[in-house]
Amino acid sequence: MGLAKISLAWLQLKHQRMRLLTAIAGISFAVILMFMQLGFQAALFDSAVLLHHSLRGDIFLLSPRSTALIAMRSFSERRLYQALALNNVEFITPIYLGFAQWKNPTNPLAWRNIHIIGFDTEYPVFDLPGVKSNVDKLNEPDVVLFDEASRPEFGPVTRLFQQGNYITTEIDNMSNATRQVKVVGLFKLGTTFGIDGNLITSHVNFLRIFSRRQKGLIEVGVIKLKSGINSQQFKQELQQLIPNDVKIFTKQEWIDFEKQYWMTSTAIGFIFTLGVGMGLIVGIVVVYQILYTDVSDHLKEYATLTTMGYKHRYFLTVILQESIILACLGYIPGFLISSGLYIIAYQKTLLPIAMTHNRTWFVFLLTVFMCFIAGIIAIRKLQDVDPADIF
Repeated sequence: MGLAKISLAWLQLKHQRMRLLTAIAGISFAVILMFMQLGFQAALFDSAVLLHHSLRGDIFLLSPRSTALIAMRSFSERRLYQALALNNVEFITPIYLGFAQWKNPTNPLAWRNIHIIGFDTEYPVFDLPGVKSNVDKLNEPDVVLFDEASRPEFGPVTRLFQQGNYITTEIDNMSNATRQVKVVGLFKLGTTFGIDGNLITSHVNFLRIFSRRQKGLIEVGVIKLKSGINSQQFKQELQQLIPNDVKIFTKQEWIDFEKQYWMTSTAIGFIFTLGVGMGLIVGIVVVYQILYTDVSDHLKEYATLTTMGYKHRYFLTVILQESIILACLGYIPGFLISSGLYIIAYQKTLLPIAMTHNRTWFVFLLTVFMCFIAGIIAIRKLQDVDPADIF
């Protein structure tokens, strides 16, 4: 009986081949929409915390006015040094962050905002190979490391450097002061929805670039704890030691804080979530129209089966099996097209967008759920089937 039901469901679907192809195309479109929205949403969150993951720290201090990496505010460096009063600290180090204008070295008229990160080269705070291998070079004056994952609008810096060319350009700190810098190495961090490119330099060179900046102010205070020390317990001790004019985070809390900003304080996170919902609605409407039309076209056959003693549960099984078949047939091309679009999106945006196993299964389950709901709605057409009225 099970094979017969499946056979009936498949025979009804393939009877009108154009209708079946239309249904597959509609479901595939919904699948692509959900994949792209979820992919960009994940890229939004993953890219936003690239810097957070790259820092070798356990506790982080931020200004209470800081809301995200693109909107950092300074606080007194003294708060960071107060942490040394506690035991179990391996080292502390400040991180300086700021935006300035970078001049394209091959196009002097092209300027673009770039994110500059300054740190004390004495401490191995960055877990990035390009920084580790070039850290000694940063002790020279007016030198920077360039993020090879920056957008191409900054110029062919990576290619020129790899070819052995001498690269110098200017940085404008947007306060009518420019400074010439030299690229002495490459590293790879990546872009975000708010940052198109990055430079890393020493804190001394950072303060040379931002010459009008008041000394003693930092954006992030990094505290590296000794091995085996509980971060939460240390955080509680530090909160009792220093005033509440700074925020204290563990690494995971800072990551969650950054993601929460993009999820709730910007329109981007909501738009991507809305896009997934729209994909579901589109798919439900498409599948419902196909199944409803299919049921309407075969009312006489269903009525005949009813007079032969088939129960409503049998028809329910057939329609739901049609829904699952449509879900599988529509998901496959949607998945393949989305995988290709992910590659194109990464190449064009340099955002960390990639197909993952969890997302693959999640969208498949959403697709089955979408078709299942559409099937349940379409089945209501059969509830009023009266053989006497039909014949």
